[in-house]
Amino acid sequence: MMEARKYVWEGAIPLQIHLHESEVTTLPPPLPALILAPRIGYLPLLVPHIKPHFSSTLPPGIDTVWFDYKGLPLKWYIPTGILFDLLCAEPERPWNLTVHFRGYPGNILIPCEGEDSVKWSFINSLKEAAYIINGNCKSVMNMSQPDQVELWRSVINGNLEAYIRVSSKLKLGTVGDEYAADLYSSSLNSRQSIGDTDSTGQVKTGRVPIRLYVWSVNEDFDDLEDAPQIDSWDKISYINRPVEIHGEEGKCFTLLDAVKSLLPEYFPYKSLNNEESSREEDKDEEKVPSENLSEHVESCYSSDDAEVKLVRIQGIEPKLEIPFSWVVNNLVNPEHFLHLCVCLKLPQVKIPSDT
Repeated sequence: MMEARKYVWEGAIPLQIHLHESEVTTLPPPLPALILAPRIGYLPLLVPHIKPHFSSTLPPGIDTVWFDYKGLPLKWYIPTGILFDLLCAEPERPWNLTVHFRGYPGNILIPCEGEDSVKWSFINSLKEAAYIINGNCKSVMNMSQPDQVELWRSVINGNLEAYIRVSSKLKLGTVGDEYAADLYSSSLNSRQSIGDTDSTGQVKTGRVPIRLYVWSVNEDFDDLEDAPQIDSWDKISYINRPVEIHGEEGKCFTLLDAVKSLLPEYFPYKSLNNEESSREEDKDEEKVPSENLSEHVESCYSSDDAEVKLVRIQGIEPKLEIPFSWVVNNLVNPEHFLHLCVCLKLPQVKIPSDT
């Protein structure tokens, strides 16, 4: 497990950063800055490294730094790797971004005051994750100042060993290896109760904090290079929902199971794995009284379902049959959220004819 986490922490995206033409005051214009951006990092943390490259050509004024990709302002509180996975269906290397030091789009982006804002956002996400996992965020709230500083420095420096040393005190282990193995066992209990601990004292739970980025398309595509361009944040559904890991006896709870449970709007019946077997066993059970609802449920069995075109996590596209416990243990971000980028092809709406 440590090897996979090490790959995540060492992952980086080559960036080619251009200064926006409206801010170029010298001839010739400056060459783009080239930099490796950590996947688990954040774009504002790159500013101290790239500003010296452009400082001689900037117009007078106060810096309000922001980035865009093909004209789309990038949300600074989303980790850089997630932005790349979401906005580059066909990976672009180097990733060409534009940096602005003026004209902050406050109507689209929340204010950012540099590293302090990023740290504040990270700690708040950590508190949110702790609440989902443990039912409270006391462990994060009670962190000593030195531990909080060391935790943050470990993230921005990509120091996994230091991070594990500090974060282990928070007892936010989500899915233990024993539990992952038990998912294949016929002796599996239906759920792991919140608050159970393993032999190391690490808290184990079935509740996983998820940040879900859903990109919906109406037209099918075979190659990622043909996927429609995301040119507005309105085309992305940003959803925070925990997943409660469970499985039927002898059956693994997969990544596909997790995606369906996260998106009941698109998979309202098939995501209810536990109910399917009971409904099949008892066919004489009273039907749902609402005629419209029963029609809606029946449609979920047909080919009119939404189709999962792509699930991307930490730059990889795992098979949907992979055990979700493995995904959680290996691909979670430092703030203990698992970020899922999902592309869905929505079924065509059939307009009934008048005849």
